[in-house]
Amino acid sequence: MNFFEFYDLPISFILDNGALKRLFYTRSRAYHPDYFTLESAEKQAEILELSTLNTQAYKTLSNLDKRMHYILELKGILAEEGKNKIPQDFLADMMDINEAIMELEFDFDSESYQKVLTEVESIENELLKTLSPLLECYSDTEGGMETLEKIKKIYLKKRYLLRIRENLSKFASLLK
Repeated sequence: MNFFEFYDLPISFILDNGALKRLFYTRSRAYHPDYFTLESAEKQAEILELSTLNTQAYKTLSNLDKRMHYILELKGILAEEGKNKIPQDFLADMMDINEAIMELEFDFDSESYQKVLTEVESIENELLKTLSPLLECYSDTEGGMETLEKIKKIYLKKRYLLRIRENLSKFASLLK
């Protein structure tokens, strides 16, 4: 059973977070292990499994990036970790940013740091502008594979930028 089935929701990138939270709390009460202490060991194990599934489903579906990863994986669009191809044109664009980060490692300069950070934020904003309409128009039934491929490319770019942000965060202590 996938997380969407567990919550009786259609597979969608756009979810009502309030409704999702209510489903989580409803199932949390229904599958709370403390209510089943007098049941058989098998029933207790089943409830514990459902409780765990509820927590995992909520943590995944309540976070857009995790939800995107989950749907792309569920639909067989994502390859195993490390085997997904990031578009070459994007990687070429990232070379300047990576070189600037390497220069910061050797000779930190807060102005250069801010410039790189601003550039990363700009790229992220452009990706979100492209991503939002794709997420909204995705339909699990009609022509969804083409849209999923486009979403996958953006998802992989976002992950790459996340790694760049992690590299940039190493310089936070130098900003003081």
